Amino acid sequence: MSGAAQRNRCLALLALCLVGFNRLGHAIEYPLREDGGEVFGTVERIQTRYEDTLIEIARRYSLGYEELLRVNPGVDPWLPGEGTAVIIPGKRLLPPAEREGIVVNLPEHRMYFFPRAAKGDPAKVMTFPVSVGKMDWRTPLGVTKVVSKQKDPPWYPPASVRKEHEERGDPLPLMVGPGPDNPLGAHALRLNIPGGSYLIHGTNNPDAVGMAVTHGCLRMYPEDVAVLFDAVKVGTRVALINEPVKITKSDGEVWLEVHPPIDSQGQSTAVPLEDFEKRLDALLGDTEVAINWDLAVQALSEARGIPVMIGLELSVDPADAVPPPPSAPETSRQTSATW
Repeated sequence: MSGAAQRNRCLALLALCLVGFNRLGHAIEYPLREDGGEVFGTVERIQTRYEDTLIEIARRYSLGYEELLRVNPGVDPWLPGEGTAVIIPGKRLLPPAEREGIVVNLPEHRMYFFPRAAKGDPAKVMTFPVSVGKMDWRTPLGVTKVVSKQKDPPWYPPASVRKEHEERGDPLPLMVGPGPDNPLGAHALRLNIPGGSYLIHGTNNPDAVGMAVTHGCLRMYPEDVAVLFDAVKVGTRVALINEPVKITKSDGEVWLEVHPPIDSQGQSTAVPLEDFEKRLDALLGDTEVAINWDLAVQALSEARGIPVMIGLELSVDPADAVPPPPSAPETSRQTSATW
C-alpha cells in the first residue's frame, strides 16, 4: 500500500470513529436514577452549519423529523442557514409502563428499551425514534414479544400492500431481496402479533423516520436498529402503548410532557383538560402541590413534546428550585411562573 493510500485509509477510519462517537454521544443510552426518578436527558441549542437541513440534524441526534420540526417553528427545514439556533429536544419523561424490554409510545413516535443490567451495574434506558402506522394501517396496541431476528431479511409484500401499489400504477414483486431497494433495511425483529406481519426493522428511506407512514410496522434508522438488534434477545417483552400525556413527580417537582394525541382515525386531537386533571390527581394523591395552571394548559395545547416543570410540592421552597440554564428553551416559561 502506498503512503498516500495508507494516509487516506487512516483518515477514513478516523472519520468513521468520529461519526460513531457522535451517534453514541447524542443518541441512545442514559443511566436510570436509583430513586426511580423518571426525568432524564437535556434540552440543547445548537448552531446550524450552512449545509445542514433539519432532516440531517434529526438523524444526527437520533430524533424524528417531525419531532424536531415541532419544537423549531419558523426554521426553514431545508435551508436553515449558517448559524441558526436549533433546539434539540433531548429531555424526556419515561413512559408510564413497566421498565422491562421494549416500550413503544405511539403518539410520541419513540421507543424505549430497558436492557437487563449486569449485577452491580446501573440500570439504563436506550431510546430511539420510530415510524409508526399511518391512518389506514394502524400499529396495534398491547403487549407482545420478539419471536425472531433476521439480518438482511427478504421482503414479501402482503397482498393488501401489493393491491395498494397496483392501484397507484406501481406494482410490486412477490419478493424483494436484500439490498438498497429493500424497505426493511438490513435488520428485522418479528413481533408475535396475530393477523399480520409486524416487524421492528430498518429502512431504505431514513428521511421518514419519526413519522406515521408505515403499514403498521415500526421503522428505525439503520444505525439505531443495528444497535437494538444486537442488544435484544428473542423472547423480549414488547409493550405498544398510546400515552400522549406523560406526567411525573421528581425531587418535589411536577413535570409534564405532551405529544399530539392521535384518535382512532389517525387524526391529531386535543388533550381534554378533564383527563389531565384525573391523571394529576392520581399522581399527587394527598401531596400538597402548587400547580401553575397557565403553564400546564399551554403545554397541553402546544403538545411540543418537551418536558415542562408545572408544579412544586408545598414543602419545597421555590428559592431552592434550580432553574435550567439560560440556553434551555423552557427557561423563560419556568422562571415566569408564580408558585
